[in-house]
Amino acid sequence: MTAAEVQEVERAIEALAEARPHRADAPAEFAGLLADAWDDLTAGDVDDALTKLQRARALSEEDTFDDGDRAEVLFRLGACRLHLGAVSNAVQLLTVALELCDRSGRPCDRLRNDILRWRTRSYRRQRDWDGAQADADAALALAERLDDPTRLADSYFEASQVAERTGQLIVARFYVEHAVEILRREGNLVDAGKALNNLGGILFLLGDEATAKRHLDEAFEIALELGDDIDTAYAVSSTAQVLLRGGAAEDAEEKASHALKLLAGRIDHISEIGNAQLVRGRALMKLDRCDEAEEALRLADDSYRQMDSVGHSASVWLAQGDLAVQLGRIEDAATVYKRAAEALQDVRF
Repeated sequence: MTAAEVQEVERAIEALAEARPHRADAPAEFAGLLADAWDDLTAGDVDDALTKLQRARALSEEDTFDDGDRAEVLFRLGACRLHLGAVSNAVQLLTVALELCDRSGRPCDRLRNDILRWRTRSYRRQRDWDGAQADADAALALAERLDDPTRLADSYFEASQVAERTGQLIVARFYVEHAVEILRREGNLVDAGKALNNLGGILFLLGDEATAKRHLDEAFEIALELGDDIDTAYAVSSTAQVLLRGGAAEDAEEKASHALKLLAGRIDHISEIGNAQLVRGRALMKLDRCDEAEEALRLADDSYRQMDSVGHSASVWLAQGDLAVQLGRIEDAATVYKRAAEALQDVRF
């Protein structure tokens, strides 16, 4: 399309926008679309959420709405894109949403906190630790000023995730313990169970296996009590990792397989699907079921590719290298190890 044709299309769009009638029910429809889309996203119906959000985005261009409303839409679109593994696009949408908050002139601290927490997740996927740390710190500072215990707990949780991934395990434990405390006090068992699951993993890494197992068991019991298959899957998957590292390969394989059954079809939880596939693959390696291990690791690689996360992919490549060594394929192992090492290089020149 030529520049002149582009300008013609833009003028036509502007003319339609000016001619568009302003409906009194537009704000109510807009609010309903945002709420329904978030419910869809939470339930794993990402495509349905995107459909509603595209309608909300079109509505938000009417004069009835301002930049704060447009920021609300872009935030939710960014969350959807992250769930689908389009991490770079998620970062772009969330960044524009923050800019719109600043331009709106409205008090948007709660929305800013939401955006920063979700962009923290996106930066973690990209291994942008400086960006993740900055956003986690900013989200926590905002949350501490707000009278909103849930957002404060969520901000502690995200800060804990960043600290864990960057090797600051004591800091990670500090943050997630605060999240658990707040969520228990607020009676939010769903999120408390998720935080307990992460706390169990951190304590295991710190060497406190007994306390770690207690927290993981509690997270599992909460998920079962609430009838939440997804949270149950996360707890079972975490337990599988602990069992694998503790040498109980057969039990680890069983738990990982159970987690995968619970997560079947939930593409919005592709990260945990990949984690369970990787644990299962390594457990099968220890059990000398190498053909099954190779297939499990291939599936993990496929899952992580959908996430646009080099760090996760590299963890599978290392496992595939270990399997190649176990099978005596040394040249194949060297190739895979090299790929993982190159992928994890933060500086290339």
